[in-house]
Amino acid sequence: MRTVDVVEIRASPDLVYDAAVAVERWPEILPHYRWVRVLRGGAEPRLVEMAAWRPFGPLRWPTWWVSEMWTDPARREVRYRHVRGVTRGMDVWWRVTAHPLGAQAKIIHEWTGPAWPLVGALAAEWVIGPVFVHGIASRTLAGIRHSVESSHE
Repeated sequence: MRTVDVVEIRASPDLVYDAAVAVERWPEILPHYRWVRVLRGGAEPRLVEMAAWRPFGPLRWPTWWVSEMWTDPARREVRYRHVRGVTRGMDVWWRVTAHPLGAQAKIIHEWTGPAWPLVGALAAEWVIGPVFVHGIASRTLAGIRHSVESSHE
């Protein structure tokens, strides 16, 4: 399973990157995030617990995972490795680059799927990736765009 979500943002790449790495603030600026807890800070990898809602019309499905998190400010990259939850083993890569509008933020998720006999890879490719991962990642990028652009108008 591989999903790619991209958004252009009218702000400097450094401001966008700062918002991307400030995961503790995400529940304040991203309404679909229920919580983010830093379980282990300090030296990398940090260990972060995240929980978000995936809306389906008037209904919301709760999601939860724990990730190791690495940052590279010089390259404006953030990497995650999901270590707990249904998406254990998922690799996530954020990259913020310069763009004519200001910045482009891209999130790539890669995963072989849950360890469910026979259906794990299919569930990842047909449901978890396109419905849940893309659904949450696209809202995360849109929310970061809104937050960064609103605070620098």
